Amino acid sequence: MHDDLAEVLLTEAQIQHRLDELAATIQRDYAGRELTLIGILTGSVIFMADLLRRLALPVRLDCVGVASYHGATASTGEVTWTKFLRLDVRDREVLVVDDILDTGLTLLRVREAIQKLQPRSLKFAAFLEKDVPHRDGCRADYVAFKIPDKFVVGYGLDYRERYRNLPYVGVLKPQVAGV
Repeated sequence: MHDDLAEVLLTEAQIQHRLDELAATIQRDYAGRELTLIGILTGSVIFMADLLRRLALPVRLDCVGVASYHGATASTGEVTWTKFLRLDVRDREVLVVDDILDTGLTLLRVREAIQKLQPRSLKFAAFLEKDVPHRDGCRADYVAFKIPDKFVVGYGLDYRERYRNLPYVGVLKPQVAGV
C-alpha cells in the first residue's frame, strides 16, 4: 500500500497532535453540556473515534451514511443516503463529524436533513478541508487540517475501499488512482 503513494501529506504524529488541539477547543466550546456526535460514514470513523476518546464530557453517538464519490476520485455531485439517524436530536447540541470537506455538497445535504429535526445547535467538524471553492460558501466550524486540492487516502479516507487503515494521510500516485 505504501508503494502506491506519491507522498505523505500528514504524518501520524501531526494528526495526533492536531487532534489534541481540536478536542481541547471542542471541549471548551461545549463545557458543561451534553454533545451528540454524528459521524458521516464511512470515512469519518477513525477521526470520530479518536476525537471522541479525547472529549471528557457527556457524549451521545450516532452515524449517518452518505455517499457522494461512488468509487471515483471526485464527487459525483449526487448524494445518496445509506443510513439515517437513530437518536432523537431535537433540542440537542449536535456536532457532525466528516472526513473531508471538498465540494461541500455532503455538508449541505446533511445540514438540511438535521436542521429539520430541530437541534438546539448544529455544527460541523471536518478532518480535512480541501483548498477548493465550496458550494454556497459552506464551511465547517472545526477543521483539523486544510490541504491542497489533491486526492488523498488514509486515516479513514479511501480509494475504492482501500487505504482507510493507513495511520497517516497520503497522496496516491496518479497511475494508481487513474487521475
